[in-house]
Amino acid sequence: MYLQEIAISHNQKKKLLKAIKDDNVLIQEESGDIVVNVEAYLSFKKDLDPAPIEAIVGDDILDFNMQYLVFSA
Repeated sequence: MYLQEIAISHNQKKKLLKAIKDDNVLIQEESGDIVVNVEAYLSFKKDLDPAPIEAIVGDDILDFNMQYLVFSA
């Protein structure tokens, strides 16, 4: 399993949870971390402009070669 851990602010976390409601793409763990399935997200964002995660946290730190992105506030 390949994952990238990314630190985000509490406000960014709230925006991510509001922007992506699909449980196949985004899951909030009991610890509060947000786990994003990269393959599902890439499919999800195809018709969206701007793409939600890139708009909220920026695209310069995201590695879409990973299986999962883990965001923690």
